[in-house]
Amino acid sequence: MLRVFLTAGILFVASLASAQDYDVVIYGGTSSGVAAAVQVQRMGKRALLIEPGRHLGGLTSGGLGATDIGNKQAIGGIAREFYGRIWNHYQHPDAWTHQTAQEYRSRRQRKGEETMWTFEPHVAEQIMNRLVRESGAKVVFGERLDLKHGVVKQGTDIVQIRMESCRAFRGRRFIDATYEGDLMAGAGASYHIGRESNATYGETLNGVQTRQAIHHQFQPGVDPYIEPGNPSSKLLPGVHGDPPGQEGSGDRRVQAYCFRMCLTDSPTNLIPFTKPTGYDPLRYELLLRNFEAGETRIPWSPTPMPNRKTDTNNNHGFSTDNINMNYEWADGNYASRKRIFQEHLQYQRGLMWTLANHPRVPEEIRREVSRWGNCNDEFPENGGWSHQLYVREARRMISDYVMTQHNCQRDRIADDSIGLAAYGMDSHNTQRYVADDGFVRNEGDVEVGGFPPYPISYRSIVPKPSQCTNLLVPVCLSASHIAYGSIRMEPVFMVLGQSAASAACQSLDENVIVQKVNIRRLQKRLLADKQVLKWSGPIPARIKRINPKSLPGIVLEEDQAEFVGDWLPSTSISGFVGLRYFHDSNEAKGSMFVRFRPMLKTPGTYEVRIAYTPSANRATKVPVTIIHAGGKTEKQIDERAVPPIDHAWISLGTYHFQAGSGPAIVISNADTKGYVVVDAVQLLPTKK
Repeated sequence: MLRVFLTAGILFVASLASAQDYDVVIYGGTSSGVAAAVQVQRMGKRALLIEPGRHLGGLTSGGLGATDIGNKQAIGGIAREFYGRIWNHYQHPDAWTHQTAQEYRSRRQRKGEETMWTFEPHVAEQIMNRLVRESGAKVVFGERLDLKHGVVKQGTDIVQIRMESCRAFRGRRFIDATYEGDLMAGAGASYHIGRESNATYGETLNGVQTRQAIHHQFQPGVDPYIEPGNPSSKLLPGVHGDPPGQEGSGDRRVQAYCFRMCLTDSPTNLIPFTKPTGYDPLRYELLLRNFEAGETRIPWSPTPMPNRKTDTNNNHGFSTDNINMNYEWADGNYASRKRIFQEHLQYQRGLMWTLANHPRVPEEIRREVSRWGNCNDEFPENGGWSHQLYVREARRMISDYVMTQHNCQRDRIADDSIGLAAYGMDSHNTQRYVADDGFVRNEGDVEVGGFPPYPISYRSIVPKPSQCTNLLVPVCLSASHIAYGSIRMEPVFMVLGQSAASAACQSLDENVIVQKVNIRRLQKRLLADKQVLKWSGPIPARIKRINPKSLPGIVLEEDQAEFVGDWLPSTSISGFVGLRYFHDSNEAKGSMFVRFRPMLKTPGTYEVRIAYTPSANRATKVPVTIIHAGGKTEKQIDERAVPPIDHAWISLGTYHFQAGSGPAIVISNADTKGYVVVDAVQLLPTKK
């Protein structure tokens, strides 16, 4: 017997006497799951959407209102329809309750654009609910998959899934749209958790990345021990005691999670930050020591949303990312995930109270943070805190096609495109540890872009046919850690959810397994539904990178340099050494420098060369100091001029250097006009 009622305008399946049959069963009411359910219905099939919680939309309705995508023109289909409905919502005057439309300004919005990419969480949820209601898809809330025995298969086909409540749902095709990949794992598909080694797929940005650990970093000299300088006093909370791992090696560590905070400074809508019960002051000792070591910035990144609200994200060395504390999430059971969820909530609530109230926080920071608070009209059942933890990455399927760094940088192009990704390769920090100097360090942050949108392979969202033949996985798709960091954006998840649903319906019509759908027919349908499958915009010439291993002498890159100031990575202009170069954003003149320290085993005489990428916006008098056995020598570089040696290097002369840590080459932005770029230093031994 079937019993139904309406909640939030959605048909809610309350009880089932026996398993019910559907054409496509979608597990996970994320934005991807919503897009999938809507597409199934629009293709004339019967969809069931099962959401383990009580809300549709995942992170899109869970606080991530500052939509990350890179190039919006890469997004079409239901995803673009959703952002169009957001725009329509805010065209009505009654949508503006705490400010006027004219008062709201967003750098993410272009004039004349009839889509909107910044929004309030409750508005996103309302539109998600409306999309599903209009489609006629059935929705089940509050039902969680039985993680041990919930997937019932006959051969390589899933025939039904069972919930913890013992309710069962049969389907002809299944879609796992969860952030965790629980259905995918239960179906026996291969998957990976953590970071592969660079060697696994021939990448350079995977695995342990201590050389990339420049941004979102602690100030120098922050002690990790409860009693400073005394390792026997034990480590402060949030720091692990193991070494970071060999550069480029794989591990099981997962980039940090947090809650995206919808905050407001509107007095009539504000919930002040309060000290949580069980507050542990040691949990924030590293934060306070970081301020005392010289940090002057508020550790957050707020993006304005309509009605005097924000989407506030992690920023700087100690912030909302709860580093080291999520490793058990992906493969965890519901009890362990609940514990991790609550620990993250406790941590972030305590962090905000500390920033607003603790006397060791600089006064100007306390004053600014205390102006803000959670919103009365967002997430009211949770005191203004989101119900959705930002699970940036969990399981990743391993199929017959793995999306990798080579796809992102267009060294490899998938010919069975079902959508485009358009964001840089982005990973948040994955670990907090004690460095060789005895101070605390973060590791795992990678931010490398500079490439246009690229296609995502259909083969990356279907398991190996020997493992499961009627399942599609648009969220925990087959991708390496660093490629997933580019793909894992909410609009892309919506695109992939719609494409997965189209493929599921087509496989039913063709009576074939999902791995055997006619790709050209699928692409034709996707294009008819306004998906974007091929990038038609400009594609820059292949970026020229100089392999440092091919160069003679001693080549010093970022791993042998100390960065002072907020230097930003770039790959915009070809001809750089290694992965990227850095620039000063033409800001903070006189306060930023990079010190390269060659560790020479024996004294010797070397020619010093500097690499940089020239451009008309560069500084013409970049100061360089060479510290050598005879003292200091000051030089200047015109970075607008093409480097005279191989169009990459300029020689600054020959110098005698002592062994050890004394020698240094320092590049500064003092008294400069224009962008200062820093790439690499080369020491060439002179002939005896």
